[in-house]
Amino acid sequence: MGQARDVMDRLMAAMDAKDKEALAGCFAVDAVLRAPGQGDIHGRDTIADYFFHFWEAMPDVKYERLATHEAGYVAVVEGFVAGTNTGQLSLPTGGTLPPTGRQVRVRSCDVATVEAGVIISHHAYFDQMELLGQLGLLPEPAQG
Repeated sequence: MGQARDVMDRLMAAMDAKDKEALAGCFAVDAVLRAPGQGDIHGRDTIADYFFHFWEAMPDVKYERLATHEAGYVAVVEGFVAGTNTGQLSLPTGGTLPPTGRQVRVRSCDVATVEAGVIISHHAYFDQMELLGQLGLLPEPAQG
């Protein structure tokens, strides 16, 4: 196991513990996160805030890892994000959605590039439509 996988394992442990400080410590000061609907998020503290908002919206959120891969300075984690929406969910527009009380389980993939023991670039992928549908925020399909 190499450095990239070690850092990704630390990141996943920080997420499991919902430890904002430990999570921030996995990223370079000038790291960049790309996430659906967000564009580029710059800086370790802003990245930690992004994840923290999900923890507020789903305090029981778990990252179910199915597979972890490593190639050189890149680590990839595939799995699911699962939790219950009991808190407000922050929107990219700056607004919030009230809690739905619904459980979600959405496939996710995280790709991190590591340099000098910290993540310099992190791409987080998940299906926004799947998330919104599981939260009950999409219109029901028309009956034919």
